[in-house]
Amino acid sequence: MKKLFAYPADLYRNRKLILKLAVNDFKTKYAGSYLGIIWAFIQPVVTILVYWFVFSVGFRTGAGSLGIPFVLYLVAGIVPWFFFQDALNGGSNALIEYNYLVKKVVFNISILPVVKVLSALFVHLFFVAFTLVLFAGYRRLPDLYTLQLVYYTFCVFMFVLGLSYLTSAVVVFFRDLTQIISIVLQVGIWLTPIMWVAEDNLAGHPMILRILKLNPMYYVVSGCRDSLITKRLIIDHPWWTLYFWAVTLLCLVVGTTVFRRLRIHFADIL
Repeated sequence: MKKLFAYPADLYRNRKLILKLAVNDFKTKYAGSYLGIIWAFIQPVVTILVYWFVFSVGFRTGAGSLGIPFVLYLVAGIVPWFFFQDALNGGSNALIEYNYLVKKVVFNISILPVVKVLSALFVHLFFVAFTLVLFAGYRRLPDLYTLQLVYYTFCVFMFVLGLSYLTSAVVVFFRDLTQIISIVLQVGIWLTPIMWVAEDNLAGHPMILRILKLNPMYYVVSGCRDSLITKRLIIDHPWWTLYFWAVTLLCLVVGTTVFRRLRIHFADIL
């Protein structure tokens, strides 16, 4: 337990280095391309437009009983998912990407997963602003409920950080894990759900709905929609909130423990 609680203190001591590396990671990710960091925003925007066209125009799918434009329902759910997806992909490959730092004996490699998650957070903040502007265009202005987005962003950050510590350590020894993560993310976007209203489509299948809600990202996506659309408070789901944080803390404990025990072998493998 002493070593476990040493992690937050260690990260706090290295906060300036973490921020510097995160900013540098964000800038260099698209270095060499003509549009540079603009590519970080173009791909998600294009993805949103494609989903909106296919489901709202092609299949004429609506937001069910919510009675709002489908694009608002889509964006409110897909923006936190983009953050989770980008952070998990980046965090999982943190040690491989920064292998030259892993081989330095004096460098604290435990900050690398945090650097990748923080780098993904920069893009996420832009899309949160994009979401608020989009909602304002439909005359849905920010209010006190909107402040809950800060909490749900923190939820994603902590959850994906725990996963990143685990996956970044394992992927050093088992490179196929990156492909498995890619498949899980492809399936996960449909099971969270992002593009359909689970409460409406699964009204006659309560057991399936309960199973889907075991996914921690379901809690976050629903919370973001509560903040922007249905106007519900965090305290309206006390047991669901406790469940989410229990799973998140478990991920953090397991992730940091596995990372700590395997770190002595990273330099040799890489």
